[in-house]
Parts: sequence; structure tokens; C-alpha cells
Amino acid sequence: MSLEGIDRHSEALFEFLWCPVCGHEVFSHIPFEGVFCKNCNTQVKLQESRETRGYEEAVLACFDTHSTWNLHVDEKLRRDLPDGSARVKILGAPGAYKTDWWSPAPGEDWEPVERGEFDDMEEPDEVSHLA
Repeated sequence: MSLEGIDRHSEALFEFLWCPVCGHEVFSHIPFEGVFCKNCNTQVKLQESRETRGYEEAVLACFDTHSTWNLHVDEKLRRDLPDGSARVKILGAPGAYKTDWWSPAPGEDWEPVERGEFDDMEEPDEVSHLA
């Protein structure tokens, strides 16, 4: 049995989500291409979770850095994901979502960027044109 992709857009879920690469909260949907972080272009795919533990909704958000801009240039504004991808399980309902776990688990080798962690930093001019 494989996980099925979710083809619907959930505004409440995307209001809760943030990018673990750059910490921004705004995502863009490009029809027939996918959903990407508007700041760094990290792709996110949503999948239904097999296990809900009684919550109204259980979703896996899978982040992939294959399309991320300037990841190799500016480590102070972006943090790579282990092997280029990471997943987060989100439980709850609109307005009451919570993070259940990350895979791989955050630790010494990797920590997701927190929501807004780099908001007070400016991207240098020499980096902005490399996207």
C-alpha cells in the first residue's frame, strides 16, 4: 500500500506550514508543477498519513530541495535538508494543527529552520541575482 498524494489545496494547512529551509510561510502553487516556497523555491508535497490517532486530519508534508534557489551560496539564510529532503507529520484540524514529528528527526546533524528564524537578515545583493 502506498501513500496517496493530496490533490486538494488546504488554505488552513498552508497557513500553518513554514519552510524548514528558510523559515518563510508563503507558498506558491504552480499548476501542473507543484507547490513551492515563495522565498527559496523549496518544493512541498502533501500526502495523507495512514495513521491519524483520532485527529480530524493527519498529513505528511514532504519538503525537497532539488529546486531550492541559492542553497549552496548563502548558508546564513537557508539550511539544507538531510539528503535534500525531510518530512513533517501534521495532526489536527484547521486552526488547531500541531507538528507530530520530523523525519529524519532533528538532532546534532540537522535542525529545521524555525518559522521566521531568518526574517531579520537581509539577502546580500551578490546572492539575490543567482536564483
